[in-house]
Amino acid sequence: MEAPTPWADSLLQTMTLDQKIGQLFMVAAWSSPTHKDFNQVTVQRLIEQYGIGGIIFMQGSPGRQVALTNKYQDVSAIPLLIGMDAEWGLGMRLDSTLSYPRQLTLGATNNDSLVYAFGLEMARQLKRVGAHVSFSPVVDINNNPKNPVISNRSFGENKELVARYSEMYMKGLQDGGILACAKHFPGHGDTEVDSHKDLPVINHPVERLDSLELYPYKHLIQRGLGSVMTAHLFVPALDTTANTATTLSRPVINDLLRGQLKFNGLVFTDALNMHGVTKFYDPGEAELMALAAGNDVLLFSQNVPLAVEKIKEAIDSGWINLRELDEHVLRILRTKEWSGLHKRSLIPSNGVYADLNNVSAKNLQRQLIEESVTVVKNIDNVLPVNPAQYQNIAVVSIGVDNRGAFASGIEHYTGFDHFIMEKSPDIKRSMWLNDTLSKYDLVIAGMLNTSNRQSKNFGVTNECARILNSVGSKTKVVLTVFANPYALESLRDLNGIES
Repeated sequence: MEAPTPWADSLLQTMTLDQKIGQLFMVAAWSSPTHKDFNQVTVQRLIEQYGIGGIIFMQGSPGRQVALTNKYQDVSAIPLLIGMDAEWGLGMRLDSTLSYPRQLTLGATNNDSLVYAFGLEMARQLKRVGAHVSFSPVVDINNNPKNPVISNRSFGENKELVARYSEMYMKGLQDGGILACAKHFPGHGDTEVDSHKDLPVINHPVERLDSLELYPYKHLIQRGLGSVMTAHLFVPALDTTANTATTLSRPVINDLLRGQLKFNGLVFTDALNMHGVTKFYDPGEAELMALAAGNDVLLFSQNVPLAVEKIKEAIDSGWINLRELDEHVLRILRTKEWSGLHKRSLIPSNGVYADLNNVSAKNLQRQLIEESVTVVKNIDNVLPVNPAQYQNIAVVSIGVDNRGAFASGIEHYTGFDHFIMEKSPDIKRSMWLNDTLSKYDLVIAGMLNTSNRQSKNFGVTNECARILNSVGSKTKVVLTVFANPYALESLRDLNGIES
């Protein structure tokens, strides 16, 4: 984004101070007409009166989002930069669209070219609904299984794998014309607090941060990363200012990210309505501090008019440098020109659902899921199962109250007797299941209806594992765990299960 751009550079020279300040803000909008936080009139007023620079679209539908995007772009004097937080597909935000596997699942594919194809397809879908920025990939290294907010949003706990797969996701997006945004700088992986609810503390020394948390950022910056999102973390090794999130820290944003790592792309704050910031700083004050720290785009501002007033006061007092303000605005405008926004055009509304759900998009979804399936153990090569080798087979669905997709899928290949196992069966039920299942030549069990939360033990129970382990001492058992892989650490007594 450093190269001179005729439209952006010339436009900056004609802009008033109010127009420049307006470009710093990206506010939230919903294409869901019933969302309690959404007021279409308010968003349009912010565009017309304050000249805000962008919109982040949240939940809704693709058709309504296209219509709102066209409407908002029409009333905006300077084209709006549209962002979406759609890490695992538009299905994360929009109905009637595809959800792809989370990044932890993508990391299990062992196929980085497939991750590139995913990034390229996401770029196509994002452009189809009028977006220019994807707030992805998540480049946090998930080195703490108790992390309540990153977990399966990360590619994993190996820094080289995270860097390589993040690079392919980034390249796919940017080759497809969508700006990638690596997050959450300087690294949100090793926390046990959700920054949506409080301010997490990371107490690692600079040497550890440099060798681990910052590793993916250095890797991506060297390979053309377009933007970064800063995190609401308290990292004393980088800034000892009490209760100050890294998002609001000049030593972290200006000195480390801009200075030491030499990042010249666009810097977004994480949402400024999150409690990691709002617990300690009022609306307006948080936006001002984020700008002074070196961020370019103030995301999810709680009060744009108040923030504009405080930024103007800071400029008048000399606390905010006009030269730095111009640098922020120029980076935003150059991103808009890179995105093609200098050539205004309507987003076609006809056929949007069919375009987003075409055969190619669905085939990619299936291929990603297929290649992510991981064999953890396979004693005596029980897998792949050959039904002809077994006279009687039992299929056990754990944690559900009906036959479901797991058993129905197996039914395409062989006949079986179906059983439902509660997650915590009582002693009488446990004994009956143990005795009954042990009489079969093969038991195929699926652990279903699980959770991504470590606080809920990932939705798995050891009672079920103990029953299957006991059955496995008498006959062959295949256990399929439909869950966060960290759930395996919560399961004991699996030695009797062959596969």
